[in-house]
Amino acid sequence: MTAQTINGWLRRLPPWPIYLLGAAWAGYLFWLAATGQLGAEPINRLEREYGQLAIKLIVLGLAVTPLRNWTRISLLKFRRAIGVTAFFFVLAHFSVFVLLDLQSVGRVVEEIVKRPFITVGFAAFVLLIPLAVTSNNLSIRRLGALTWRRVHWLVYPAAILGGVHYLWIAKVVQLEPLLWMAAILGLLASRIDWAGRWQALRVGSSRGDSATR
Repeated sequence: MTAQTINGWLRRLPPWPIYLLGAAWAGYLFWLAATGQLGAEPINRLEREYGQLAIKLIVLGLAVTPLRNWTRISLLKFRRAIGVTAFFFVLAHFSVFVLLDLQSVGRVVEEIVKRPFITVGFAAFVLLIPLAVTSNNLSIRRLGALTWRRVHWLVYPAAILGGVHYLWIAKVVQLEPLLWMAAILGLLASRIDWAGRWQALRVGSSRGDSATR
């Protein structure tokens, strides 16, 4: 099966089911927590489930461009839906923490300052807000394509901070957070033109050598 054939099938699929599935799954998890089906600590489990889904969707969104570059399979039409759904789960994760775990909006600042892993996670959340707000065609027209693209580069530090938050919240070394962090770093590294940078370094080194002769 060729990439062209797969892309032909993908073009027939609308992105809106991603939003629907995300909302349905979030609701299902909330129902499980509300009915005591998420274990002895349902609020903590719900908070973690939402956060883990957010990390996975962020990684999926980061994988769209490398997948196209390596395989010619394009999921670009789905990237906005993936990103917005990822933010939805980040927001759900944060909301459960504030409203059900802390049960006090006033304690949020205290917890953010006192606990570094929460500080890191909150920083990732804040960085994602401009992306969510501008994930629409109107924002692209108003900001211009170049400015809009630069705003959405915030996903890179946000992804790293989210990965660190996931690692840190585990408290002990666990394989799954390490794998997701490795995926984030690997996907970000794949965006760097290593050959071009190496060539530039070689050219710069050659010019330096010539200047000293």
